[in-house]
Amino acid sequence: MALKLGAEDKKKVYIAGALGLVALVLIGKTLMDTFSGGAPPPTLPPQVAVQRPPAPASSRSGQAPGAHEATKIPAVADNLDPTLHPELMAQAESLEYTGNGRNIFSLTSAPVDIPKPVASVRPNAAETAQTGPPAPPPPPPIDLKFFGFSARQSGIKRAFFLRGDDVFIASEGEVVDHRYKVVKIAPTSAQVEDIPYSNTQSLPLVQN
Repeated sequence: MALKLGAEDKKKVYIAGALGLVALVLIGKTLMDTFSGGAPPPTLPPQVAVQRPPAPASSRSGQAPGAHEATKIPAVADNLDPTLHPELMAQAESLEYTGNGRNIFSLTSAPVDIPKPVASVRPNAAETAQTGPPAPPPPPPIDLKFFGFSARQSGIKRAFFLRGDDVFIASEGEVVDHRYKVVKIAPTSAQVEDIPYSNTQSLPLVQN
């Protein structure tokens, strides 16, 4: 039984048929590429010919074409010695920098004249053994002036001492200025002991 199609139904049928035809063409092309070995290989760019310089005479005569000969430098090859020389190394290690006394921060400064020591500062051991250790320094003189004395009926004598502007009066056995002990008082002198140095000195009578 024949069906009657309207104008719109015919148009849809034509579009569907066209789409189906396009799909069949694409599927067929894909199958042909798959079974025939894939897409054709890409074309390579044209090669450019490069001209090489002519080989030297030695290459043309005995070497293969395209080979290059190494250049020999006589100055380096002849002086290159891998052998170690201990005597030269020891000579280099024994060098000592002494300098000349010039100021390295000034271009115009002259070398400084450094006087050389005439003798060693430290005494020689042999000389010290012969002469012995140095003698101790002598004790300092007593800084007092004996300028008079007085005698009592009891026999006690008192001496008068002067140091600068200070006057001291002491009897025998007494200590002056926490340092000097009066040992003996005589009419013309007085014996005084310097207690820190254990040194007794005779001070003459000084007439004012």
